[in-house]
Amino acid sequence: MSAETPAVPGRDEHYIRVIRRHFRTWRGDRPFWAGLFVMLGGLPIAYFPYANLQIGHLTLAMATTAGAGSLIIGVLLVVLGVSLWFQKHVRTFAGVAAILLALVSIPVSNLGGFLIGFLFALIGGAMAVAWAPGAKSQPEQSQPVQETEDQQEDAPEGALAADEDAVDEPNDLSGTSPANGANGRHSAG
Repeated sequence: MSAETPAVPGRDEHYIRVIRRHFRTWRGDRPFWAGLFVMLGGLPIAYFPYANLQIGHLTLAMATTAGAGSLIIGVLLVVLGVSLWFQKHVRTFAGVAAILLALVSIPVSNLGGFLIGFLFALIGGAMAVAWAPGAKSQPEQSQPVQETEDQQEDAPEGALAADEDAVDEPNDLSGTSPANGANGRHSAG
């Protein structure tokens, strides 16, 4: 192989570059950042009620009566984040559920994990609801297609050509058009 030979994508590339390109494609096909934010929101909500903070010789225990509720909310948020990654068609449900769980975490688990988990879950849920799949890229045509006389002759019988003069009659079949004198009212007869 000489220096002038072009590299073939996928065959002559380093494997890390190939893995990175595949990951970027996978990440672009789903609400990746929404799932990551929802998962990051679930971790502090589940962790802080069970944490013991050491400040010198002073131990500050965060144990509350709602520890089980915090653990359930945190685990559900992590599961919703994973489902956003691998089940992208449930994005609306998972986003709304993440927003509701984030709101419920405020009174249940120490202000939603000291507002850190609450904000991550709320933003991730909103991103999941707002995410829409991108349009598939289609190859562009070099020249626009123009109708010729031959193509117009191949049209089925009764079809109007685009350049013929249109009739000035209204296209309202309900009979309530002001043009036919009904003034928007139906006649009972």
